Amino acid sequence: MLAAVHTGGVVLAAAVFLASAVEMVEAFTIVLAVGATRGWRSALEGAGAALVALAALVAALGPAVVHFVPLDTLRVVIGALLLYFGAGWLRKAILRAAGLKAKHDEDVIYARQVAELSGGEADTPEAPGVRPGRDRVGFAVSFKGVFLEGLEVVIIVLTMGSAAHDIALASLAAGGAVVVVGTAGLLVARQLSGVPENAMKMAVGLMLVSFGTFWIGEGAGLSWPGSDLSIPLLVAAYGALAAAAVALLRRRRTAPTVPPLPLG
Repeated sequence: MLAAVHTGGVVLAAAVFLASAVEMVEAFTIVLAVGATRGWRSALEGAGAALVALAALVAALGPAVVHFVPLDTLRVVIGALLLYFGAGWLRKAILRAAGLKAKHDEDVIYARQVAELSGGEADTPEAPGVRPGRDRVGFAVSFKGVFLEGLEVVIIVLTMGSAAHDIALASLAAGGAVVVVGTAGLLVARQLSGVPENAMKMAVGLMLVSFGTFWIGEGAGLSWPGSDLSIPLLVAAYGALAAAAVALLRRRRTAPTVPPLPLG
């Protein structure tokens, strides 16, 4: 029983950490572009304000969800939501892995953000493109970018943490992702394109659909063999299906087309 609880906690923390890391890489790209073009003070203040707002949202909604919604109902609803989100992430990751969809490029996003933010007031002679002091546009763009990307993290923390009755662990995992991505981003500047984001999204998608399946089953009264130990088995099963889908789509993409036979 202890091993099952431990395994469930590890998989929960890993899923929340990876999902949060993916979203925070995108948020960090926006903050980096704002800092380089509008000033670091406004960029960091906007990002900090967004993180405080998101933390307050988790603190306000988390206990209410846990205490006032029946656990079985909560698990079925949350399982359906996780299946929906996870299937979307998994579908896009499979298409990217098969070469049918362009991979996410943080350098392209960075360049686009810089181009959009570079206009406006005159640049300072010491640092072209950077505004002195506080900049309302920079603050607003940084806040919006971090808040919107973070909203998906909040949804994942609240849903997965509530269903597992461990919002604290889910919150810690999300906070760890913020710290890791922020620290790594500061160290490597804007070399974010090296992050294997599609692999992370594939892993997150697999974990979300696995948790969704598990909690829908539990909410419906199904007794899973080994309890939480079934989650890694679900991840492996969905992973095998995803790998088969990638291989099939790659074969179809590279298969030569046969010209039609002439009539007559």
